[in-house]
Amino acid sequence: MLFRGSGDDMDLLFTSLFIGFIAGMIVSTLGVAYGVTASSFLLSLGLAPAIVSSTVHTAEVFISLVTGTSHLKLGNVDKKLFLNLVIPGVVMGGFGAYFLVSAPVSTISKAISFYLVVMGILVILRAFGRTVILKEINRKVLGGIGGFLDAIGGGGWRSIVASTLIANNEDPKKAVGSVNATKFFVTVSEALVFYTLMGVKYPEIVIGLLIGGVIAAPIGAYVCKKAPTKLLMIAVGILIIFLNIRKLL
Repeated sequence: MLFRGSGDDMDLLFTSLFIGFIAGMIVSTLGVAYGVTASSFLLSLGLAPAIVSSTVHTAEVFISLVTGTSHLKLGNVDKKLFLNLVIPGVVMGGFGAYFLVSAPVSTISKAISFYLVVMGILVILRAFGRTVILKEINRKVLGGIGGFLDAIGGGGWRSIVASTLIANNEDPKKAVGSVNATKFFVTVSEALVFYTLMGVKYPEIVIGLLIGGVIAAPIGAYVCKKAPTKLLMIAVGILIIFLNIRKLL
């Protein structure tokens, strides 16, 4: 495994840059699955779940700030929906980070890989227009569930929360915009808890994820205009499932 005893900072940097580029391409093209994709790759390379979620969310602080601000400026944020999601999301995201650091690695690792397989299946279902999950759930409860699962799984906030809101007949534009705006605050909460309990682990990975994501952003935007979205979502879902089944086996 690359991350076990390698000691080569450049290997860490370039590998995470590649992972950040792939995840950045996916989120720029499809609007979802940055954290889920990055976490799937990092877990498959041997990193502990807490370190995976910590590094991914530290990188996502900057990425989510940009996306959230963009949606706010474009008027895509519903203030009431934002407030309903952000407080339980922040609280349960922080609790999820604490739980992940405290849980036995051997047990939580397989549970998270299983969770990410489910996320991959949801991405594929979304490609076929099927987004009905946690239907008719209260907004605040949804925010809490989304924050907790996002923290322990290294991603999933957008996939879970936005999909459920849309399935519950929320305005898709407002749902996506509000979820992206709250993502920044949820991510900051998670990153602060990870930093307090663990310090900064593998800063090379954080830097690589950031650089890769920035490079991918304009390319992904172009691909979004040209490529068939349905096929891309199916491919991403299969990739996430493959990486995590491989980890489980």
